[in-house]
Amino acid sequence: MRLLARWSSGHPVVVGVLWLVAIVGVQLAAQGAGTDFRNSFALPGTDSQAAVDLLHSRFPEASGDADTIVLSTDGVPATDAAVEQRAQKLFDDVAALGSVAAVRSPYGPGGGAQISADGTVAYATVQYRTAGIAVPRADLESLVALVDQATGDGVAFAVGGQGVAGLSHPTIGPAELLGVAFAALVLLLFFRSAPAMALPIVSAAAGLGVATGLVRLASNVTTISDVAPTLGILLGLGVGIDYALFIVNRHRSGLRSGMSVRDSIATALDTSGRAVVFAGITVVIALLGLFLTGVEFLYGLAIAASVSVVLTVLAATTLIPALLGALGLRVLGRRDRRDLAAGHTSPTHTNGAFRQWAGLVQNRPIALATVGLVVLLTIALPAGSLRLGTADQGNDPAGTTTRAAYDALAKGFGPGINGPLVVAIDLAAAPLVGGDPTPLKPLAAEIAADPGVASVVGPMPNADGTAAVLRVVPTTSPQDQATNDLIDRVRNDIAPRYQAETGNRLWVGGPTATFDDFATTIQSTFPLFVTVVIGLSMLLLILAFRSVLVPLVGAVMNLVSAAAAFGVVVAVFQWGWAAELIGLGKAGPIEPFLPVILFAMLFGLSMDYQVFLVSRMHEEWRRHGRNHEAVRVGHADTGRVIVAAASIMVFVFGAFVFGDSRTIKLLGLGMAAAVLLDAFVIRMLIVPAVMHRIGPANWWLPRWLDRILPHLTIEGDQTVGPEPDTTGKTFDDPDLQTQMLAAGEPRG
Repeated sequence: MRLLARWSSGHPVVVGVLWLVAIVGVQLAAQGAGTDFRNSFALPGTDSQAAVDLLHSRFPEASGDADTIVLSTDGVPATDAAVEQRAQKLFDDVAALGSVAAVRSPYGPGGGAQISADGTVAYATVQYRTAGIAVPRADLESLVALVDQATGDGVAFAVGGQGVAGLSHPTIGPAELLGVAFAALVLLLFFRSAPAMALPIVSAAAGLGVATGLVRLASNVTTISDVAPTLGILLGLGVGIDYALFIVNRHRSGLRSGMSVRDSIATALDTSGRAVVFAGITVVIALLGLFLTGVEFLYGLAIAASVSVVLTVLAATTLIPALLGALGLRVLGRRDRRDLAAGHTSPTHTNGAFRQWAGLVQNRPIALATVGLVVLLTIALPAGSLRLGTADQGNDPAGTTTRAAYDALAKGFGPGINGPLVVAIDLAAAPLVGGDPTPLKPLAAEIAADPGVASVVGPMPNADGTAAVLRVVPTTSPQDQATNDLIDRVRNDIAPRYQAETGNRLWVGGPTATFDDFATTIQSTFPLFVTVVIGLSMLLLILAFRSVLVPLVGAVMNLVSAAAAFGVVVAVFQWGWAAELIGLGKAGPIEPFLPVILFAMLFGLSMDYQVFLVSRMHEEWRRHGRNHEAVRVGHADTGRVIVAAASIMVFVFGAFVFGDSRTIKLLGLGMAAAVLLDAFVIRMLIVPAVMHRIGPANWWLPRWLDRILPHLTIEGDQTVGPEPDTTGKTFDDPDLQTQMLAAGEPRG
């Protein structure tokens, strides 16, 4: 790291040009190649996927997704001649779009069921030739434009469904930029130097400049969700600014202590820079753990977020040293430069409030740790009520066409119309004779008799009578638990009985059923995912700190902070507490894929703070081998920078709460809450308190394990080993550890 620091700081123009060329080149390449973001919800082996596969093979003309055009009047019947004429013209124009296979109008044969009982609401079904995610954006935009143009004179049109939902890609807006502005303010207050304040932001922007282009290019060769770019920016901004902050802060401390610019940069990168690389690795490990879920949708999210983290680490360890070398002493404030000119240097260790707080934690470890744990566990209580499911388009922001369509349909036909189930029936064992659907009517009647079913449309057989479809409308909304219960009853009660009687098979599909299967799939793989992520992260910390207990304490505390973050998310998004303050449409279940994404990001970020905190403690431990002093000094020295870094992350992540996307809102709130609690309660209180209480055993590693593990270091080569021990015993001697733990270690 020292060689990299010296080369980068000695060639700032070369490094700057290389980064500029990389940013411009990748962005131009991405602009030329275009993007192909798509949300793939394929779940091989599930009931909903079997239904999709049957439709593709037996109903190719109707295997695509469908959107719904809804018309509502101010009291005039939808069957009024003038209304019908306007609506039918719209339907004809939509049917002419290249990606539309057919439009089933409420004015056609059998369309009476598509008009509400009071006659003021009607809908048409737009059948696409492909899945909604594959419909060209131009066609979707044309569809929305046609619907908007038709509205007026007492008749309102709106369109909802999975296709048009793809138009609302999460984007970066004024709220997110405001978060960056707050981060700049925190940096200015922390550094009291405009050049120093700008460095972390420039570093994060450079890393994301390359990362976003790479993600756009990758979308053309692999499946990457439309939410992935925003997720990558959200995470990249937070970690990118923080990583650069730690390096710049260490460099400024070196300058104030009297080191030369080049030596200070080299030391900063050899200490804080190593911690940044190590922290970035832990975040990437947590993110790549998403591949263990076996859910394709999550792969693209893991790729986008990991690329952002890797590039921001690369920027922090190459561009930051170059910029620091170019700035020289100007990275310090005027007062510090005057002091250095006068020959005055600053002490190596922190004085003031953080030193006093570290001393208080050392003196009252049990009481303070208990208070902190009680607070966190109380906040985590709502997490016990976590329910995974489909958050329907009734959660979309007011004024959007999807929200208007949802509300109009719910008013005219009941909430279940917004999430119909598709029952796909394989009749290969007993095909229909002449396409006569009569043999399927008892099945349709049995499903219709369920108290959770509002209506059943069909059966609708295919041309050769080897398959049929039923469209089942629940009485409850897609996000209601009762809808999930209905899916279970059809799958577990009706389907087995029907197969036993006829030899035919049936599956339940549709968006609501797909998300239900998402929840089941992710819940089944979540234990493996958590075990592998925690295990690999602990192994890395064992390698870095030559300790068993430090990684164990860090992992347990990471789980506590994640539970607290889930508690906040459930209280706001599922229970609806203060939901109106962040512009949330309404309360509902948590999308199945969000907890696993949130956990991966939170665990990685929490491990970051563990690395930054403990690496400074370990550095002191290697100097003199006195645990209490090492913990207290490391706690005090990193306290100010961890609090500043956490404040920046809270502002950056919190700003995303005020965007339009429910997914990004949830991730922003969850990450902001987790970072706030993790940094201020866990790292600044509970972890140091526990390490004080454990004593020298913090740094114990069995000799046999120490021999077989490779040696890594986060603190660089500027430290020395522990002071010689005149007793002839080492700190990993079990007899000495027992004596020290029993007697209590003297205060350092």
